[in-house]
Amino acid sequence: MRRWLLALFFSWSASGLADEAVSICYDYGCLVEKDIRYSEGQLGEVHRALLAASDAAGERERLSGAIGRLYAWAGEQSPIHNDRGGNYADDNVSGKMDCIDHSTSTTRLLKLLEARGYLRWHRVLIPAARRFLGLIEVHWSAVIEEISEGEAARFVVDSWFVDNGQPAVILPLDEWKKGAGPDV
Repeated sequence: MRRWLLALFFSWSASGLADEAVSICYDYGCLVEKDIRYSEGQLGEVHRALLAASDAAGERERLSGAIGRLYAWAGEQSPIHNDRGGNYADDNVSGKMDCIDHSTSTTRLLKLLEARGYLRWHRVLIPAARRFLGLIEVHWSAVIEEISEGEAARFVVDSWFVDNGQPAVILPLDEWKKGAGPDV
């Protein structure tokens, strides 16, 4: 009888947990948006990965993989599974993503993790742009800031560099603004 009651309680409490939806945009310039649903099981997997971090650097390392995983699940529900790193390998397919799509969508994913309390050493900021010759905005990325007592360290979380589902590139913001990152 006791086992039955425990099983009933755990099945009831698990079913009471709500999935989360995040709007992911694609087809360049956020032309198309789709609500992507993440199950509690998926979000629990991400949470456990982030909990394994013992410091800010470890959280960034795990966050890189978590963002890739969230995009892979989004690719199961939308055509973004077609997205390839950069802008030239997409071959004009539905689901392609430019840096506007990535910076917007990655910021939304990071905000979801932040709202759930999954980020212990970072907070999410607004996306940043790097410029060519100081005039033309040529690339955007999501940004996080390390929570610390001293001077704030900021990092880009840039999923534009990689194919859908691959770990995001995380770099110090200052290095990224100078052009750091994979050549795509």
